[in-house]
Amino acid sequence: MDFISTSYVAFFLIVAIGIVIGNIKIKGISLDISAIIFVALIFGHYGIQLPKIFQEVGLILFMFSVGIQAGPGFFDSFRKKGAQLITMAVLVSVSGAITAIVLGYAFDVDFHIAVGLFTGALTSTSGLAAAIESTNSPMASIGFGIAYPFGVLGVILFARLSNKLFKVSIKEEEQKYLDEVHEDHPFLQYKNFIVENENACDIPLKELKLPDLSHTNISKIYHQGQLVLPTADAVLKKGDLVRACGTEEDLKKLNFILGEETDQSIPESTKYSVRKFLVTDKQVLGITLGHLRPLHSQQATITSIRRSGIDIMPSANTRLRFGDKITVIYPEENQKKIGEIVGDSRKKLDELNFLPIALGILIGILVGKLRIPLWGDYSFSLGMTGGILITAIILSKIGKTGKIVWNISGTINMFLRKLGLIFFLAAVGTNAGEQLVSTIQENGLELFLLGAIITIVPMLLTVVIGHYVLKINFLSLIGALTGSMTSTPALTAVEPMTDTNAPQVAYATVYPFALVMLIIVSQIIGNL
Repeated sequence: MDFISTSYVAFFLIVAIGIVIGNIKIKGISLDISAIIFVALIFGHYGIQLPKIFQEVGLILFMFSVGIQAGPGFFDSFRKKGAQLITMAVLVSVSGAITAIVLGYAFDVDFHIAVGLFTGALTSTSGLAAAIESTNSPMASIGFGIAYPFGVLGVILFARLSNKLFKVSIKEEEQKYLDEVHEDHPFLQYKNFIVENENACDIPLKELKLPDLSHTNISKIYHQGQLVLPTADAVLKKGDLVRACGTEEDLKKLNFILGEETDQSIPESTKYSVRKFLVTDKQVLGITLGHLRPLHSQQATITSIRRSGIDIMPSANTRLRFGDKITVIYPEENQKKIGEIVGDSRKKLDELNFLPIALGILIGILVGKLRIPLWGDYSFSLGMTGGILITAIILSKIGKTGKIVWNISGTINMFLRKLGLIFFLAAVGTNAGEQLVSTIQENGLELFLLGAIITIVPMLLTVVIGHYVLKINFLSLIGALTGSMTSTPALTAVEPMTDTNAPQVAYATVYPFALVMLIIVSQIIGNL
């Protein structure tokens, strides 16, 4: 027993058992990494404790990685149609909090446990972290552990059965979604044109400003049997064949600027190549393409940018970000030099540079200590949890400050997130385990039922308002619901329902905002 009670032995034993249990699937459902907290609770009950530094370091790494991942999506969610979906996150958080508070008073539940029920019912480990910090008590973990199992299963079942419950045709919703996507994000196409308009001839492309006039990019020019690179100084001649990329509507504009569309093909050239490069060199980050002189000197033209799974039509004002995958047309002999300019290094992309992480965390801790006045003499602070999260979100959006690149690769970010979560769940579970049995014996079944109610009420209210009042596409609505509940397992369960990516897009839009909302609401409940 003395061997097991050694901190590092106990830690790795808890983690190993937790991961094994978390990988067990029953009808496709598993607890995943969250199983660690249940194992830790049992170890804690038998007197095994982990140092508090495990919990604090785990919390810091977890929250910073969440913020870095959520940053771009958090700000993008305020644009276009994201406002309606974000309303779902507000509804879930606020209605869940009100339900938890009312039930807490009605059934005389300790609010340290009530806030745990709230975070467990909404499957929010980040909310639990904020609750523990604000209450300075491990009791929230007990509420979380009791409410979490139904929080996972309840959201999955509700998401899968909601279309039956509300009598919604998935096929009809799919078609509506595809119509909306095609209207908002037309597909990029490639077409060839014959230069016939004399007003477009003998003028350098940089002065012709086709990206500004038609939102298209020229990828090839064929002049008198020779392929010409579409550099800024390239000049069109009457009769030239031009290959351009853009939406169908934008390519129609090119008819008026250049000339008629043609079926004539443009032959390939052994002199020039088209290749994708990975942007990993910090020297080119944040610079507009119009001022990216090293690439211009290599006669390289960027025709498209793939960023976070989306194809972007570049313009002179577009700025490169770490991890962008750019499509470039260039003279074959310049390939090596272009790769050196932009980086093009998978190893560098997945290399862990801990300096930006350490600096970002330090800034976040300072931000968390700032007091924000609300009303009267009452003020509010984000605390370490909220401060680090908000700072990471902002730094992720900024991308680069001087020589410091804040963005990190998805692989490294996931590693930090899982490592932090493992440390946090193991430590907080052992600290709470001492009081686990007595609490469950006193009111375990009652707390479980209260947690189930806190899970169900926000989901029902959100879907009713989203479907009947806001008229949100049902596939997007269910995706937004799983994001608002921060339930990745539920999103995975919804995916087989449709061939579209509607649930995933809505989930990604809502999830960053829901994380912040749940953290703030958890702190408010914890301070009651």
